Amino acid sequence: MRPSRPGAATFLSLTFLAALLVLAIAAPLIAPHGVNEVIGGNWSPPSAANWLGTDNVGRDLLSRLIWSTRTTLTIATLSTVLAFLIGGAVGFIAGTLRGWLDIGLNRVNDLAMAIPTLIAALVVLSVLPSRVEVLVAIMALLDATRVFRLARALALDVGATDYVEAARVRGEGLAWIILREILPNALPPLLAEFGVRLVFAVLFLSTLSFLGLGIQPPATDWGSLLKENKDGLLFGVWAALIPGAAIALLAIAVSNVTDWFQEWTTGAAGRGKHG
Repeated sequence: MRPSRPGAATFLSLTFLAALLVLAIAAPLIAPHGVNEVIGGNWSPPSAANWLGTDNVGRDLLSRLIWSTRTTLTIATLSTVLAFLIGGAVGFIAGTLRGWLDIGLNRVNDLAMAIPTLIAALVVLSVLPSRVEVLVAIMALLDATRVFRLARALALDVGATDYVEAARVRGEGLAWIILREILPNALPPLLAEFGVRLVFAVLFLSTLSFLGLGIQPPATDWGSLLKENKDGLLFGVWAALIPGAAIALLAIAVSNVTDWFQEWTTGAAGRGKHG
C-alpha cells in the first residue's frame, strides 16, 4: 500500500497554515500599522487603504488581525508543546513502569479531567494575573491531562510487544525503552493528536479572551477581536466575523492535514510491511 499524496483540500490547508506561520513570524514587517494605531473612524468599510476596514475605535482591522495571529499561535503552540512534554513524559513513564505508580497517576489524572477545563481556568485566572506566561502554564497543565491519557495508552500498547520485552530482558533502562523503543512507534498518533490539541488551545484561548480573562490590552488575539467588535454585528458590520472565520479555517485546515497525515503514516507502514 503506497502512502497517499496530498489532495487539493490538503494542499490548500497546508498553504493556509504556512501563510499563518508567515504572518506570525513576520508580523512587524507585514502589518501596515501598529497594533493600537488609530487611523480613521470606527467600523469604516473596506477600502484600498484599509483592506478589511477598521474596528470599533478606528484601528486597522487587517493590522490587528496580523498581530493577533502572532499572539494566538504563539501562546497556543507554546502551551501545546508544554502539555505534550509534561503529559507525554508522565504518561510514558506510567505506562512503561505500570504497577502502583501507573494506578496512582491514572487516578489523579482522572480526578483532574473530571473538573471542566473552562471552570478550572476561570477560577485560577480570577486569582492570578492574565499574563502570557500564566496563560501558557494554565492551558498546558489542563491539556496535559488529555495527553497523559493518550501517551499512557500508547505505552501500554507498544510496551506489550516482543521487542520491548526483549529490551527489558537485555536490561535496558527506562529512558532507553521509552526513547528508543516506545516513542518512535507512538510518534504518528502523537503528532496527529498534536494538531487536534493545537486547535483546542486556540479555541480555549479565544474563549478566555472573549470572557475578558485571556489576553489583556494593549495586546490582542483572535478572541479579543471577537469581543471588541461583536456589537458591530447589530449594525451589519462584519468586523467580528473575520477573527471567527480565521478560527474556523484553522480548525478545518488542521483537521485536513491531520487526516492526511494519518493516511500517509498508515500507507507508509503498509508499504514497509510489504516492501
